[in-house]
Amino acid sequence: MNQSAYIRPDWTPATIALMVLGFVVFWPLGLAMLAYILFGERLKDFKREANRRMDESPFGSRFRKEWGRGSCRARHSETGNAAFDDWRRAEMDRIEAERRKLDEMRAEFDRYMAELRRARDREEFDRFMRERGNRNGPTDITPDVQS
Repeated sequence: MNQSAYIRPDWTPATIALMVLGFVVFWPLGLAMLAYILFGERLKDFKREANRRMDESPFGSRFRKEWGRGSCRARHSETGNAAFDDWRRAEMDRIEAERRKLDEMRAEFDRYMAELRRARDREEFDRFMRERGNRNGPTDITPDVQS
């Protein structure tokens, strides 16, 4: 598969234009674009090497274990201290109850705002109908009954 990009780390018309534009707008942008043109191919190798070194280091495996897919479980796991775990569980429950209360208040406010919008729309529509009626003359459909 042939993959090409307009902004690749090479001397293409697009990269040259971006570099010149960068120098015109704000010189560090032009300098950054020049660095990308000159050293962009090395960035892929640098990233690959940095990832390889991180994977091989003892810190890398610890980092993945603590911040990887199980990060939520690691933050909410038991500490071994029963008193602290009970206190933390109670605080988390209290915070969750407060969050639910705030969500209910938000829903109530949204309903209130929707009702205000509905009333405003009704008022605007009624005003439109009154002005339309005044402009077109009387449009009373009911016949006048004379006695």
